[in-house]
Amino acid sequence: MPRRFIMTMNEIKDFLLFCTIVNYVMLLIWAGAFILAHDWMYKLHSRWFKIPVETFDAIHYAGLAVYKIAVILFNLVPLIALWIVF
Repeated sequence: MPRRFIMTMNEIKDFLLFCTIVNYVMLLIWAGAFILAHDWMYKLHSRWFKIPVETFDAIHYAGLAVYKIAVILFNLVPLIALWIVF
């Protein structure tokens, strides 16, 4: 008979906190790379795609915004809700 894996509320809170931290670190790395290595990234991508710099910047800015909103919606808000309830 297979063993079921059941998480306690503390384990779920720890997991959501870990996910939030990992995702924000990834967000900071992406933003840092975009800021510090912008020209290199644009040169690399413009080899494959013919896009102006303004479009490249808008795509990355929108991607960062969507990623941040997803982290808040799927990691941070449930974590805060569990902290309040439990």
